[in-house]
Amino acid sequence: MKILLTAFEPFDGEELNSSKEALLPVPEEISGSKIVKMNLPVEFGTSIQLLRDAVRRDRPDAVLCLGQAGGRKALTPERIAINVNDARIPDNAGQQPVDEVIYLDGPDAYFSTLPVKSMAAAIREAGVPAEVSNTAGTFVCNQLMYGLLYFISHEFPAVRGGFLHLPYLIEQTDSHPDAPGLSRDELTKGITAAVRAIIADRSAH
Repeated sequence: MKILLTAFEPFDGEELNSSKEALLPVPEEISGSKIVKMNLPVEFGTSIQLLRDAVRRDRPDAVLCLGQAGGRKALTPERIAINVNDARIPDNAGQQPVDEVIYLDGPDAYFSTLPVKSMAAAIREAGVPAEVSNTAGTFVCNQLMYGLLYFISHEFPAVRGGFLHLPYLIEQTDSHPDAPGLSRDELTKGITAAVRAIIADRSAH
């Protein structure tokens, strides 16, 4: 089995992105499955295209996209992505869409095709806080999750996909004193546990 994991570059003037930092130490093999990693720009449109190219090239069995959700206290597998871009801040290319549809021929929303509750349970069992989230926001993270599920449904129906949001790193809370943070080791442990749950779920079907 092959799993593609993606993370995002820093954005909004930050020097770090917890998803990028936590992905680095994730093992190259988990439960006998090959792990492929890539970083994506925090840019509307471009991130979807690069991810689609990677899925076409690497032909993974499952895709788990990672992103930073500063202010959250737990790792949060996302249940749903909605068909709208509505940016509070510009992306790294200066784009700031408001109430824009992502795909005109797409449904209002897509549900993750990954086992979000099993993922959250596995993360908690690894000693890291986790809970299922019902909103991926309306920024690039939601757009990427929606885009992934859109092109999976159109081009790669055997591939499963979804999104996992991460809290800030502890180091980032120096400039966000009211926000919780976790260590890189905790975040990496949580990602690894989530991947194990994805592999176990797929092996059971």
